[in-house]
Amino acid sequence: MFFKFFPKNCNFFELFEKQVVYAVKAAQFFREVVPQGRITDMTLSKVKAIEHEGDEVAHTIIDQLNKTFITPFDREDIYALTMEVDNIIDMINSIVSRLRIYNICEVDHNLVEFAEVIDESVQAVARAISGMRNLKNAPAVAEACVEVNRLENVGDTMRDRILAELFNNHTDPITVIKWKDIYQDAETVLDVCEDVALIVNSILVKQA
Repeated sequence: MFFKFFPKNCNFFELFEKQVVYAVKAAQFFREVVPQGRITDMTLSKVKAIEHEGDEVAHTIIDQLNKTFITPFDREDIYALTMEVDNIIDMINSIVSRLRIYNICEVDHNLVEFAEVIDESVQAVARAISGMRNLKNAPAVAEACVEVNRLENVGDTMRDRILAELFNNHTDPITVIKWKDIYQDAETVLDVCEDVALIVNSILVKQA
């Protein structure tokens, strides 16, 4: 196992795996709804429900952290990992809410591309977190973290290309502002995924 001692009253690995499931659900749902071109009240309600469920798990982890004397790894790392996974879900919810507020009623192929990359990155995050239970999984965890970093670089390139196209092809300032916000938020999700990967890598180094 990665760690010699485990808290008897709380399995943090199980809670992290449960939490990241909601991040995966949020990313998959985002990938499904973006090609539809319009965010309905039902769509918004569904993504908010996923966010709420993820929040509940995050609150449980923090509550157990406050109650547990012996933790499987550093308390600050448990807290940081919890917050960053929660931020993934929050950011996806924010993008969907922004699409609704901005009354976006068109299929945007650039956002569809972003949604696909986000889904792939969150899937890699989930693989990294689920592999933390066992030392034998260390190579696979490291590989998943590398994939998250690669996809973040892909996101940076996409953002720069897409924003350049936006500024060159649109003259309406309101349209530019709307899509600039959305694209930057989409790239931020990939940044947060990379933050999770960095935390997981740090935990592995400390426990090696």
